[in-house]
Amino acid sequence: MSFDLVLRSRRTVLPDGQRPAAVAVRDGRVAALAGYRDRLDADTEEDLGEVALLPGLVDTHVHVNEPGRTEWEGFDSATRAAAAGGVTTVVDMPLNSVPPTVSVEALTVKRAAAAGRCHVDVGFWGGLVPTNLVHLPALHREGVFGFKAFLVDSGVPEFPPVGTELFRRALGTVDALFAVHAEDPRAVHAPPSSARYADFLASRPPAAERAAVAAVVDAARHTGARVHVLHLSASAALPDLAAARADGVRLSVETCPHYLTLAAEEVPDGATEFKCCPPIRDHANRDRLWAALAAGVVDCVVSDHSPCPPELKHIGTGDFAAAWGGVASVQLGLPVVWTEARRRGYDLSDVVGWLATGPADLVGLSGKGRIAVGGDADLVAFDPDAEFLVDPARLHHRHPVTPYAHRRLTGVVRTTWLRGEPVTGRTPRGRLLRAGAA
Repeated sequence: MSFDLVLRSRRTVLPDGQRPAAVAVRDGRVAALAGYRDRLDADTEEDLGEVALLPGLVDTHVHVNEPGRTEWEGFDSATRAAAAGGVTTVVDMPLNSVPPTVSVEALTVKRAAAAGRCHVDVGFWGGLVPTNLVHLPALHREGVFGFKAFLVDSGVPEFPPVGTELFRRALGTVDALFAVHAEDPRAVHAPPSSARYADFLASRPPAAERAAVAAVVDAARHTGARVHVLHLSASAALPDLAAARADGVRLSVETCPHYLTLAAEEVPDGATEFKCCPPIRDHANRDRLWAALAAGVVDCVVSDHSPCPPELKHIGTGDFAAAWGGVASVQLGLPVVWTEARRRGYDLSDVVGWLATGPADLVGLSGKGRIAVGGDADLVAFDPDAEFLVDPARLHHRHPVTPYAHRRLTGVVRTTWLRGEPVTGRTPRGRLLRAGAA
């Protein structure tokens, strides 16, 4: 039996753990798994040796911003950056594009903008805003992977927040996944114009997340709907989340690389590249997030890649109040998380679960996020022992602004394969995915 491609690695990360293995590919799918030294007939074969072979990562929280704010990012640049970081599937958020993805017509516009420009596979979230409840069933039928809502100001006027009562009402409109930016606006206040990170941090206290999460948990508990808490930052919300999950509430939770690896005490004043909402909190909070991730209270780790032009970061003045809140990191998530995970005693199987399998399962992409026969041959050659310094000039997203600049990281992506073909960044071969048909 002949295969198109065979990849061998002594460190292949499979669903049942890491071991020496060979992965055989035919017609873009994993056709067979074999022993590392087994003889297989293939058109192309590569032995990675001690370089690990991972499934392609799945990032379900990416702001591509095209169309309408393509000067912020775009499908070409965002997906090239994703592939360079070992991400083979992204799910695009319904904002900050214009129009936002809150109707079938807007989804059609976004798909047209993405067609032929994606270097990895791309799916789409729909949006939930105060005026579009009537559009949710049609968007669901058109294959969005769920609906994202804000309980607090989103930062862009065309995507207003919903109150907790409207959010609860929306849960009954369609049997879909509802993802929510959970901060209570009553506990958030405008920070003063200041270059002090502490002033910004104080404006979005842990109580804002805990109160919003409590409201979201209550809505999920009483409606039976499936609800996902986006980019959890505040560990103060973890007890409520753990209790709800223990009670069988249909609830999932994500966090982000910046909350797991950065700490408020280390953010220099004026360094607005660190600004995001909810904010990066202290060392002790970070440790509690890691514990929750290990315990399964937090399901997955995704980037919340949210770039903007440098001038919107107000780097010159360092004014945290004026700066756009968002961390651009879709290319760096794997080495960022692996560097800290290894230091804490976790292995590559843990990281794959958090960055690949967990996000794929969240949105129902059963053929992604794992190396398994019949699944897409989305694969990553990852050198887990190599080190590098983050050079912003080598990042592929449109604007090289990152809080990880000049940070020493461990783990280098050597090659990314999408359905068995290397991603070069020259010829876009990504597909546009639909929920239920991906």
